[in-house]
Amino acid sequence: MRAVVYHRFSQDLDTLEVRDVPEPKLSPASVIIEVRAAGVNPVDWKLMAGGLDALMPTQFPVIPGWDVAGVVVAVGLDTPEFQVGDEVMAYARTDTVGGGTFAERVDVPVRAVAHKPAALSWEQAGALPLAGGTALRAVDALGELHARTVLIHGGSGGVGSFAVQIAHACGARVIATASEANHDYLRSLGAHPVTYGEGLAERVLALNGGPVDAVADFAGGMLDVTLAVLADDGVHVSIADPSVTQHGGRNIWVRPDGEQTARLAAMAAEGVLKVEIAKTFPLEGVADAFRASQTHHVRGKLVIVP
Repeated sequence: MRAVVYHRFSQDLDTLEVRDVPEPKLSPASVIIEVRAAGVNPVDWKLMAGGLDALMPTQFPVIPGWDVAGVVVAVGLDTPEFQVGDEVMAYARTDTVGGGTFAERVDVPVRAVAHKPAALSWEQAGALPLAGGTALRAVDALGELHARTVLIHGGSGGVGSFAVQIAHACGARVIATASEANHDYLRSLGAHPVTYGEGLAERVLALNGGPVDAVADFAGGMLDVTLAVLADDGVHVSIADPSVTQHGGRNIWVRPDGEQTARLAAMAAEGVLKVEIAKTFPLEGVADAFRASQTHHVRGKLVIVP
């Protein structure tokens, strides 16, 4: 089958290549998915650069990609939940970096797989699991949010935009940071936008009329602002700053979870979550997709369509 691969850690995206690779092996508790769409996430190019080498073992050559939506073409011995022909989606990360989703087919543990609602396009389903799952786990960690105020750092990004919508659906008053160019977008998601940069803490306190009840940081480097605006009994989480744990916060790392993905899929199918697709790329365009992701100025999700 055809897949995108890299053979060593590198920041040179031109080392990515499309080549023929062996078919994935079917494990007893997994399914093989024919890939229709696979979302691009910043972790994909960070892994390629060796940024997570201290956390996860790597088996070269690496096929990148952790998000997937597609059709089940083979089922393992212990997968009664699925059958050949099912339309599914998954956050397909395993404990070893190696066999990813930027390929024609991928083997995915059944614990990570959920059925795809008919209301979602392939591109939407392929874009949702990792970013949406991270947002959902972060918002869940904030506790009860009804009638409470949440500040979201990086509200217009891939994860942040999902978190804005989930928190809003929970009944929270959401304040979200973004550049002015994305303020109307944030309003459309249910947030009160505020411009990041110098004086952010003062703007948040003025907008809210005092401290906020919870903060979710999807940008990094925002701990000082978080602590300056958070109520004494407030809660805060971050996906980008592990040091929050030294200040009463929680660091979020999302695990593959089919039930969680099914929750997200249902929210998207019901219209609670909007999944905006910025652009799609073929396998040959993965390097261009990574370059676009690295600008941090893409609104919506980038998706690989084999």
